[in-house]
Amino acid sequence: MNSIEAQHLTHRFANGDLALDDVSLRVKEGSIYGFLGPNGAGKTTTLRLLLGLLKKQKGHIQFFGQDFAAKRIEILRQIGSLIESPSIYSHLTATENLLLWQKLYQCPKNRIPEVLRLVGLGDTGHKKTGQFSLGMKQRLAIAVALLHSPQLLILDEPTNGLDPHGMVEMRELLKALNQQQGITLLISSHLLAEIEKLVTDVGIIHRGQLLFEGSLQALHQKQQEASSLVFVVNDPTAALALIQPVFPSVRAESDRILLPSLAQTDIARLNQQFVNQGIDVYGIQTTQSDLESIFMTMTND
Repeated sequence: MNSIEAQHLTHRFANGDLALDDVSLRVKEGSIYGFLGPNGAGKTTTLRLLLGLLKKQKGHIQFFGQDFAAKRIEILRQIGSLIESPSIYSHLTATENLLLWQKLYQCPKNRIPEVLRLVGLGDTGHKKTGQFSLGMKQRLAIAVALLHSPQLLILDEPTNGLDPHGMVEMRELLKALNQQQGITLLISSHLLAEIEKLVTDVGIIHRGQLLFEGSLQALHQKQQEASSLVFVVNDPTAALALIQPVFPSVRAESDRILLPSLAQTDIARLNQQFVNQGIDVYGIQTTQSDLESIFMTMTND
């Protein structure tokens, strides 16, 4: 089952600018879905629409197989969220902050120390949250989102502004919530290199359009397809004529022959063919296209 299924979301700002253009996404139950795109791509607008913080103009939204418009209150009770800056009172302790939310959510008080332990803030005691680091404040905000035991967490840029150590701590926390607590996560980010260490599924949005949606494995497949093999030779014209019948996509650039990535045994065999035909091979290189490069290619006009 899909925890979220949004279809054909289209949204214009008050000035008429198109923020989302026919966006459809599906977040599988039990997954960690990375919603990726440059700043201003439409990530936050999409999350706000999903949570009902913006009035839906066009499209259909379902959570847990139920229509959001018809079951809004019931559905929101099963969702925790952190959109942009966390709402934290700096003159209160972590426990005192959560007591305010506990009254709002009407959940048991014993849930407060439980969620503080979950996010690694169980020993902060009487320390005021104004003295917390940014990473601690982010974890407290997630504790607030967890207080009512949601099935789904929607987080907008949870690692934004964190130092490398804070990013690692946040990543491990989110993995634990998914794997140990069984919580589905939808996480927006513009940092693919960081998010790929965490997610199972990916959606890439740019200028309000969803360019890719699928598993992380499918995105890795794109990475492999984008990888290439380069032979540096003395006679590229003869080399091209020799192998083009077998590799139609091969091309020559200066003294280089460019092919799709090949297995090592195929590289050795191809090198031997060149040598047998009197073509000198000066070098063999493999060019890897990492996921961040693919992301940049997708979002580059």
